[in-house]
Amino acid sequence: MLTNENSGPRWPEGVDLVVLDEVDSTMNEAARRAASIRVPTWIMAKRQTAGRGRRGKAWVDPTGNLASTLILRPDLTPQDASLRSFLAAVALFESLALFIDRSRLALKWPNDVLLDGGKVAGILLESSTKGEKVDWLSIGIGVNLANVPETVADAAFPPVSVAGAIGKRIGRRDFLTVLAANYVTQESKLTYFGFERIREDWMRHAARLGEVITAKTARETYTGIFDSIDLDGNLVLITGRGPQVIPAADVYF
Repeated sequence: MLTNENSGPRWPEGVDLVVLDEVDSTMNEAARRAASIRVPTWIMAKRQTAGRGRRGKAWVDPTGNLASTLILRPDLTPQDASLRSFLAAVALFESLALFIDRSRLALKWPNDVLLDGGKVAGILLESSTKGEKVDWLSIGIGVNLANVPETVADAAFPPVSVAGAIGKRIGRRDFLTVLAANYVTQESKLTYFGFERIREDWMRHAARLGEVITAKTARETYTGIFDSIDLDGNLVLITGRGPQVIPAADVYF
């Protein structure tokens, strides 16, 4: 990461940034802008009026929290594009670990970051496909930097905030600068070492690896030992019926 003793972390070269006072959601804005971008572009909003998470769930981000989306125009198949969620997760983990003891952080499959067992950040991928390749890919990242969403109740992993954990606030722009630089680093690692290296890094920080967890799909519930993720990013559980490879599910423990 490039730093300057006078200005702190620098925004990575070759990456654009759009900062908005208010937007319905950064993911919606990414979709509107996707056709016109020429380089990887981050969108950050100071306020979202209709933020959303996985499976259409509302994403609540009080004042001071990070609401952002990275737009890419990758020459990738949809499957390869989907693996960017793991790059983003590792980049997000390393960014948070700059401010918080990493022993307090963990990655929860498929796309959450836990802090002291509570949810501090989430990742959402969306894309548009032309033929066999992705036309554009958006990676939405929300982080509870300053405040805990009060409207989220009865969550399996109650929301927590960075400020609540460390006793001070981190500016959205400062954190996003660190995150953008770390994401560039993860893309370089993927280019030189392949997804196996990203997979290893992700599993090093995985919550409950080697322990019993439950994965609920739309049709079935699986309980077993969290063995690994495979090279396609699928969850691998060892159950009484043998290994189960699960491409999408909600995980509980």
